[in-house]
Amino acid sequence: MTTVTDAPAPVTGPPATGAARQVWRRLRTRPAALASAAVLLLLVLLALAAPLLAALAGQDPHTYHDDLVDSARGGVPYGAFGGASADHWLGIEPGTGRDLFVRLLYGARISLLVAVGATVVQVLVGLLVGLVAGLGNRWVDGALGRITDVFLALPFLVLAIALTAVVPRDFPRPLLLVLVIGLLGWAGTSRIVRAQTLTLKGLDFVAASRLAGSGRWRTARRELLPSLAAPVITYAAILVPTNIVVEASLSFLGVGVTPPTPSWGQMLSTAQTWFRADPAYVLLPAGLLFTTVLAFTVLGDAVRTALDPREAGRLGVGTRKETSR
Repeated sequence: MTTVTDAPAPVTGPPATGAARQVWRRLRTRPAALASAAVLLLLVLLALAAPLLAALAGQDPHTYHDDLVDSARGGVPYGAFGGASADHWLGIEPGTGRDLFVRLLYGARISLLVAVGATVVQVLVGLLVGLVAGLGNRWVDGALGRITDVFLALPFLVLAIALTAVVPRDFPRPLLLVLVIGLLGWAGTSRIVRAQTLTLKGLDFVAASRLAGSGRWRTARRELLPSLAAPVITYAAILVPTNIVVEASLSFLGVGVTPPTPSWGQMLSTAQTWFRADPAYVLLPAGLLFTTVLAFTVLGDAVRTALDPREAGRLGVGTRKETSR
């Protein structure tokens, strides 16, 4: 029988700090991860400083400049590169003449806010459901398992379009997107948390905590949650770029952020009628969307291998075996 003295010492502040430093040292050896982090940090800073940069440029995201577009050609901007000039650094929006640089900055705010907010909702709901399923009896586990299976089987994009289309237009669309994406996409996190909980609750340190008199949820808070941090953080890093694409897709289809609020997906939806006359209007939001998703994906993969270096070792061994064949 396992005794209380066999349990490892509780994890306190310094060991956790040491683990964080170890993860940071592993991340520093991956130039791609550092470059991705720098790109994301720059993007976040630009999004936060959007009002300041707009004032510096002397523009705002909603003012029309009809005199800068050629009405005879359907609203194509005058000049090369989409009407880029000293006043409009990245050009203007076809048809309206609104400043493209400022709208891209404000669009970044919406895309990042919705993606991160939806990820937080997904992680919180998935963590709660997964813990309850993993720690509950077989009836609770079975019922929550069936509910999770239903959410995994749902046609996510179709249901998201339906829900965002029926909600009144005066409801704040960014908040609506956060709730819809988050409450429809928690099932993957729940599956991971449940599987890890079932594995962890059979280990000695969890059993020792229960024998020492800790209740089920006290044990979950003090013993299980710290051990669940690595897989949950890793999965969250994958969810963020996925949610960016989902928000862009919904805005592209016209059921996401509504005009005049700028969004990268909404800009791409408008740009599909202008890609021949003004390629810059297509390439700029598409390029930013691609760069952001790529940076999050690379950084998420780096965080995964930094938190679990054995995974990188297994991948390396497999690669060497394939190469030697």
